[in-house]
Amino acid sequence: MFSCNTSSSGHSTFLLTGFPGLEASHHWVSIPINLICVVSIMGNSIILFLIRTDPALHEPMYIFLSMLASSDLCLCVSTFPTMVQLFWLGVRELPFDLCAAQMFFIHAFTYVESGVLLAMAFDRFVAIWDPLHYATILTHSAMAKVGAAILVRAILLNLPGPILLRQLLFPWISVLSHCYCLHCDLVGLACSDTQINSLVGLVSILLSLGLDSFLIMLSYTLILRTVLGIASPGERIKALNTCVSHLCIVLIFYLPKLGLSVLHRVEKHSYPALAVLMANMHFLVPPFMNPIVYCIKSKQIRQGLLKSFQQKRVDVS
Repeated sequence: MFSCNTSSSGHSTFLLTGFPGLEASHHWVSIPINLICVVSIMGNSIILFLIRTDPALHEPMYIFLSMLASSDLCLCVSTFPTMVQLFWLGVRELPFDLCAAQMFFIHAFTYVESGVLLAMAFDRFVAIWDPLHYATILTHSAMAKVGAAILVRAILLNLPGPILLRQLLFPWISVLSHCYCLHCDLVGLACSDTQINSLVGLVSILLSLGLDSFLIMLSYTLILRTVLGIASPGERIKALNTCVSHLCIVLIFYLPKLGLSVLHRVEKHSYPALAVLMANMHFLVPPFMNPIVYCIKSKQIRQGLLKSFQQKRVDVS
């Protein structure tokens, strides 16, 4: 970080950081990252298209999946521009307003994704616990209200961040730790007292990722308890199999965040390039893997994809 002697408020410039020590090879290093972004956008767009056009996929589980794909798309769009700016155009500078806006959208869509994963865990619990009333509990109206609540929560929890950041003093030029803007990174670069900002950030995380992860674990505890009460071993396996896809994407979402947190506290300064790679992966891997997991595990998604290809072949012929 540059000296705080010439700090300003709201007029600072932030410098994006790529892979330390590999600046000369940024074009080559960034190729797999950019490919992951492109495949993520295409994969989630295909999922949204299939769910929208196939009436057989207008079920609660797939409607929640469409919400997840939408949040993944928005997360990719939030991070991709600064990656292209840094790795391909070689431009590191980012004004405060753009940095704060990107920070807001990245955290907001991360919280949306976490909320959708919680809703999907509840969906799986209801489907196993009370299958006869599943359709009457998770109606389209109820799911719309859940989606709206998830979005409103994400906005309300992240709105104070940029507002409070504007009250802080920053150096004229500050060096970020990543190729995008995060709340903890910006707070760490400020020259003035950041206790309120840190407290707001902590409360925001606890009321989103912390609460969601606890409730997801509680949901799976109840699911396991319900499944163990099923007499038939075959029915037990069948019930658990409906949760495999969701459990995979929960692990894909939370494990990279846990790994990055551990790395930042243990070996961040010893392996800076690894820390940057992990930081990129923890945002890129979930949007990339979620469509793949559901295409592999969901027979309905595979059938919808096959039907779409067959329809296009018929139209061409």
